[in-house]
Amino acid sequence: MRPLALILLCSLPALAQYDLIIRNARVVDGSGQAAFTADLAVKDGRIAAIGDLKGKTAEREIDAVGRVAAPGFIDVHTHIEGAVDKAPRADNFLMDGVTTVVTGNCGGSAEALGEWYRKLEESGVGINIASLVGHNTVRRQVMGTANRHATPDELEQMKTLVAQAMEQGAVGFSTGLIYIPGTYSNTAEVVELARAAAARGGVYASHMRDEGARILEAIREAARVGQEAGMRVELSHFKIDTPRIWGFSAKSLALVEELRAKGLDIGVDQYPYDHSSTGLGITLPSWALADGPLKVRRRLKSPATRARIAAEMKGQLSNLGHKDYSYATVASFEPNREYEGKTIPEVTRLKGWKPTLDNQIRAIFDIQLAGGAQMVYHSMGEADVNRIMRYPHTAVASDGGVRVLGEGMPHPRSYGTNARVLAEYVRMKQVLTLEDAVRRMTSLPAGRFNLKDRGVLREGAAADIVVFDPARVQDLSTYTEPHQYSMGFDFVFVNGVAAVDEGQPNEKRPGRILRRQ
Repeated sequence: MRPLALILLCSLPALAQYDLIIRNARVVDGSGQAAFTADLAVKDGRIAAIGDLKGKTAEREIDAVGRVAAPGFIDVHTHIEGAVDKAPRADNFLMDGVTTVVTGNCGGSAEALGEWYRKLEESGVGINIASLVGHNTVRRQVMGTANRHATPDELEQMKTLVAQAMEQGAVGFSTGLIYIPGTYSNTAEVVELARAAAARGGVYASHMRDEGARILEAIREAARVGQEAGMRVELSHFKIDTPRIWGFSAKSLALVEELRAKGLDIGVDQYPYDHSSTGLGITLPSWALADGPLKVRRRLKSPATRARIAAEMKGQLSNLGHKDYSYATVASFEPNREYEGKTIPEVTRLKGWKPTLDNQIRAIFDIQLAGGAQMVYHSMGEADVNRIMRYPHTAVASDGGVRVLGEGMPHPRSYGTNARVLAEYVRMKQVLTLEDAVRRMTSLPAGRFNLKDRGVLREGAAADIVVFDPARVQDLSTYTEPHQYSMGFDFVFVNGVAAVDEGQPNEKRPGRILRRQ
């Protein structure tokens, strides 16, 4: 008679060795090295094996022949605060191959970072999320929008807030030095606050004071912060945003390389478009936006002050190389959705006015008085975009946010950044090789922001994996029809769980909060 234990063992099916095996993939591991064909196995949210896995079993197997398996893309320049609460799956990112984002950029972050993290963990999220602590956020908490330098006491209060956010898991400190109230600060203030982040291993990410005629001066200021605080520097959405000096990226990149040669750990990130997107307020002189909404309203209602603001706006247009505001398109304006997708001259016509420059400025004042608008600006040249993309220390990043399908007319970068790089700049223009493009989306940003075990395909790393067809991948989002997911990303695994399956998003929320390590 056979022992009962042996009878039971023989009657059970063989237990699977892995949760998932992706077979016959063209593996682009994120390092920049040449692709190779292999199988990948996943167990308990980690990559368990890479190689020839014939004879091995898994609960699920995917034949990836003809397709690429790469690390999930890491987008280190995003703005998801607020919107991720409405759309916690972040499908627009997942459908573009993104598994991890860094938010809190351009000086703006969640005020109570630890509490925000807790709420996201309770609700569940589709992607992994890390955050910087924003200069504008802490300055606003302490000083409001005052147009002056901080007092010693105020500086200490801001340093405390930065330190607290770092202790709660922030991965670094960000500035948005064209935005209020950060634009009213001096470099010494930024250095002191950056030191509070550097003491806890943070990176310094800066939307610099200028991305046009004074960009070299702005780069030097960012470098000074990094040097004096003793921390890595990331220059956000690196560009030349002034038509009259298009081509100047040759000089700006040369300065970055000079700083690297001198020992500063400095790099840049970029989105692959010649249009930018930010608020309408940047068209006004910064002094006009100081001291709170009531003061701003009084200025815009005063004929004398309006005339002064308008004169400075005309001067700024001339300096940028624009004749009027036809380069500026409304992306989101809740008081009147009819404005969305219209340029400022077109909005002026909608108001029944002739589109003279004076009337365009008048329309801008009206929109600003109604709460402002999110805009898309055609401000960059393709030659600069290409040159910056070729620079080996450029990471791919969207500067986008979580989007709800059908809401507003957002910049297409929130839907199609990575697909656009792979389709336009790898497959069509051959500006980058596939392996190098993936490196810029994975291991390069992971290394710069200290995201451990992300950005590479290796045994033991987190199983953030994207499987895509390099011949079919394509961005579909456009300026006129932005709400379209990218195509070609067949599977997106976040921590080993399929968040995009056979090209379709699902309801799973396998993302995690990535606190500073």
